[in-house]
Amino acid sequence: MTLEITTYHNAQSADNRLICEKLEQIIRQFLPEANAKIWHRHPVWFLDENPTVGYSKQKPGIRLMFWSGASFDEEDLNVVGKKYKDASIFYTDAAQIDEKALQRWLEKAREIQWDYKNIYKRKGELIRLK
Repeated sequence: MTLEITTYHNAQSADNRLICEKLEQIIRQFLPEANAKIWHRHPVWFLDENPTVGYSKQKPGIRLMFWSGASFDEEDLNVVGKKYKDASIFYTDAAQIDEKALQRWLEKAREIQWDYKNIYKRKGELIRLK
């Protein structure tokens, strides 16, 4: 874990910190090749400089977002972006995290990617990488 991500976790309430720490541990376990950093003030993991998965504190809880998640065909990733290919789930308790589902989503995140890295070059147009 990076110092920046640790700082992010420590800034959360006790319940939210447990959620963040559990998500971080599972993401690192099942997406070990990804690089993690704070991006737009939230922990995000990148594959080949392309944002893949991250989480943030929002009003409904901790939002786990997959940048290409709308293409995963996963019922529980039910907060779908209107403009891009993202999909999310919210957690209010660490016990809500289904580790097997999260592992499956992380495997899909590795295999299904839209090119967010070059979205500005393409003036908002997304193309599928994998």
